Amino acid sequence: MLNNKSILITGGTGSFGKSFIKIIINKFKKINKLIIFSRDELKQYEMEELYPKSKYPFMRFFLGDVRDQERLMSAVEGVDYLIHAAALKQVPAAEYNPFEFVKTNVIGAQNIVQACLKSNVKKVISLSTDKAVSPVNLYGATKLCSDKIFLSANNFKGKKKITFSVVRYGNVAGSRGSVMPYLVNSKKNNKIVNLTDKKMTRFNISLEDGVEMVLWSLKNTVGGEIVIPKIPSYRIMDLLKATGNEKNYKIVGIRLGEKINEELLGTADAINTIDIGKYYITLPTIKDKKILGYYNKFNYKKLKSDFSYNSGNNKKFLSVSELKKIISNL
Repeated sequence: MLNNKSILITGGTGSFGKSFIKIIINKFKKINKLIIFSRDELKQYEMEELYPKSKYPFMRFFLGDVRDQERLMSAVEGVDYLIHAAALKQVPAAEYNPFEFVKTNVIGAQNIVQACLKSNVKKVISLSTDKAVSPVNLYGATKLCSDKIFLSANNFKGKKKITFSVVRYGNVAGSRGSVMPYLVNSKKNNKIVNLTDKKMTRFNISLEDGVEMVLWSLKNTVGGEIVIPKIPSYRIMDLLKATGNEKNYKIVGIRLGEKINEELLGTADAINTIDIGKYYITLPTIKDKKILGYYNKFNYKKLKSDFSYNSGNNKKFLSVSELKKIISNL
């Protein structure tokens, strides 16, 4: 699928980007170009050291920011597939610096759409978050706007052979700034954990499963849909036990913009969503021939109109022993 193709990944030096790159260069041996687009020169230098040009001549490193449309125009030249993973993500930082998040997550999304529409990019996959569903924080609101921008781009592409789709998932185990490393370090340094609420639950996905979903989307999406994985949840108290912090915390209350349970699919979208087994697919309300292909290609079930998929009503919860195994592999 990716052999003889040129791929660009924004935010390519982040947690997802690193895992994506590692997997695809092992799986596809004839990639034409793999462009790592990010604004962090140190991380780009470190990645270049890991993937030297002598061994990986197809890799390119572009310093740039998604806020800069002109730089994006240069970067997407000759690109077949674009994976958009760049974003500002920290919830408290978003509440304190709202327009910085708007500039990166919203205006940056529009810049990517415009750059791709002016080039010959064939497919765009944007990474989203459970916080974009019924958002109560600024970060989630900017990602909801970003999702809408990418999905609506399918409506004004004209005769361009390009599609825009979104993949949405929950907390990535062990990613930078996530709760698992925080709890592991708290235990290691004997620090008291600030716990917001004992009832809190979260979705969990591995980086490998996130990459697999993006590769599935590159192969199967037709434009305008949101791909949602079926992934397990965990209870925050079980995570405290798994990291040895069950007696090492204090309740500080829910922070501004936090939820007790996160949602991957709200009831408002259930009417347009089908279950194809491994994934839920939220389809555009306008059913064109390509979208109807989902009904022909997959064994599917329609969801009940009141269906919702959140980390609290999930059928699968990780046990303490399963969480310990995940943590040991971080």
